[in-house]
Amino acid sequence: MEEDLSKNNLHIRNCMLYEFSQGKNATKAAEQICSVYGEGTVSIRVCQNWFQRFRSGDYNLNDSQRSGRPIELFDQKLEDLLEEDPRQSTRELADQLGFDHTTVGRRLAEMGKVQRIGKWIPHQLSQNNKTQRLNISLQLTVRFQKKDFLWQIVTGDEKWIYFSNPYNQKQWLSPGENPSFIPKNTISTKKAMLCVWWDLKGILYYELLEPNQSIDSERYSKQLKILSSKIAENRIYNGKGKRKIILLHDNARPHVSKFTTNIIQELGWEVLPHPAYSPDLAPSDYHLFRSMEHYLREKQFNNIQDLRNFIESYFNSKDQQFFNEGIRNLPNKWKKVLECNGDYFYD
Repeated sequence: MEEDLSKNNLHIRNCMLYEFSQGKNATKAAEQICSVYGEGTVSIRVCQNWFQRFRSGDYNLNDSQRSGRPIELFDQKLEDLLEEDPRQSTRELADQLGFDHTTVGRRLAEMGKVQRIGKWIPHQLSQNNKTQRLNISLQLTVRFQKKDFLWQIVTGDEKWIYFSNPYNQKQWLSPGENPSFIPKNTISTKKAMLCVWWDLKGILYYELLEPNQSIDSERYSKQLKILSSKIAENRIYNGKGKRKIILLHDNARPHVSKFTTNIIQELGWEVLPHPAYSPDLAPSDYHLFRSMEHYLREKQFNNIQDLRNFIESYFNSKDQQFFNEGIRNLPNKWKKVLECNGDYFYD
């Protein structure tokens, strides 16, 4: 297979040297090279750095150690730039170092650097929290091994959807190094609360509240009654007796209030045990909302109708297999809690 010359650093540097010998400036040289090999092959900044070197009489096109620029100095400058901001791309780093981005990418790999997204830590788990997570995960694992009950689960949760959604960039890290934590949006940021319920087959019911409105027990209980109607309407039950519903939601105050508990009892639903501070065991958090975050990346919404249109389009884009996988992954999550002695785990 013919080699892609646009990825051959030495060849691109020879092209820059040729353009320099023809009396071109760095900007024109970069434009000419990119017109032949594709946009982004070399940046104007990199070309300027190499032209400056050529003007000094240095025509060495290799990355090997040489007077004034040993590899140790290159690595140190690279480390300093990453310490300032570990979210920089290889192209941004290359522009500051005077090399092309493929050289920087290769050197990062040789240094053992990897890219990871910063993780949110939902809560500092106490030993009691971990014990509860262990006990519930063990209980549900044993129950599942005796009989599959996942098809009976209806799960739901709330999520703040922000009108402005900046991108949490990956960070360059050494092996074993943890990514820095990312500050969340402030409480005053414009947002709207999405309330959604779903099962193995798909969305059952959702409601997007007006900006900055939130849930209380009365509203949540009304939503559960509507949900019950949606289940009867969209999940026709042909079995004997009454359809069994196992509700999986977290321990937010509106979910566990006496008022809500009475409504759930009236509906005849079971509530699946769920340990406190455990979004990693809630399908909406680890599956549905995680996927939605990807679609929300860098999205800007001007008004609530734009947000409603986005949510409708997002839900319509997901097939039954997507929702099936989200709930069918629960036993694996319980197993990981057991393996981690009740602590959080990362996929």
